[in-house]
Amino acid sequence: MSTPSADAVVVDGLVMRYGDTIALDGLCLTVTTGSITAILGPNGAGKTTAVETCEGYRRPQSGTVRVLGLDPVAEHAALMARIGVMLQSGGSWGTARADEMLGHIAKLHADPLDVRFLIGRLGLDSCGRTFYRRLSGGQQQRLGLAMAIVGRPELVFLDEPTAGLDPQARRATWELLDEMRSSGVTIVLTTHYMDEAERLADMVHVVDDGRVIASGSPAALTASGAQNTIRFEAVPGLDTASLLAALPVGFKVTEPASGAYLVEGAIDAHVLAAVTAWCATNGVMPRGLSVENQTLEDVFIKLTGRGLRP
Repeated sequence: MSTPSADAVVVDGLVMRYGDTIALDGLCLTVTTGSITAILGPNGAGKTTAVETCEGYRRPQSGTVRVLGLDPVAEHAALMARIGVMLQSGGSWGTARADEMLGHIAKLHADPLDVRFLIGRLGLDSCGRTFYRRLSGGQQQRLGLAMAIVGRPELVFLDEPTAGLDPQARRATWELLDEMRSSGVTIVLTTHYMDEAERLADMVHVVDDGRVIASGSPAALTASGAQNTIRFEAVPGLDTASLLAALPVGFKVTEPASGAYLVEGAIDAHVLAAVTAWCATNGVMPRGLSVENQTLEDVFIKLTGRGLRP
């Protein structure tokens, strides 16, 4: 029997292999009850395997997993009655109509949310009688979210919940997730949108090569390392080594994208003046020059590298 805990999810030393490939290599992480936790990582990092193991769809080969105090495999039926799951794609019959599918899922729960309310809240009014396979990608995403939360779960796992959504639908989803957290629901989400994780998450776990390589709140992660960043745009191919030589020791100057420049370090008025003076001396007109903390995306790239993943 489960006991109340401050942690809704506890993963300790989880190992999962597919043949010679190690998907998870001693993964350890926790999810605090009533929080939004984002699991970030490049393609192939092990995120999906970790979440599917927490949902009880994969049996741990080594290590332990507890979700709401339950073993997700041995106590799968009891767990499924208390959680919601949103897959990145699929999860519905192609020939089912949207409102029929949501209504079916609602009937599987003792105290579901009102289906009509949820359809209206997620902007699905116009497509309720449309076959699932004929819905747009964004409509399928919103229906998937509705199916995950209609049963009033204590904990919900969301895989890329806003992929393919337009800005309005994305904001509406964020607002709904905020409301769910305020009502005590625990949310675990995977996302490739760094601004989404920075906006929503109380805690972020960055996963790569099957291990957690960094954890913390978005504020804590972005405050680590370089405390501030000067950003500006100019013509591509500036002599960044020359700019670096004009700055105090300990700074870093990069051109992460063509014509976009970063000066990283402990920025103060003197450093800002040195950057603008170098631009003036070299006939460079900086556009959009700003001083700001590094973003979660900056941290993510530093941790996981800039190389493309298959």
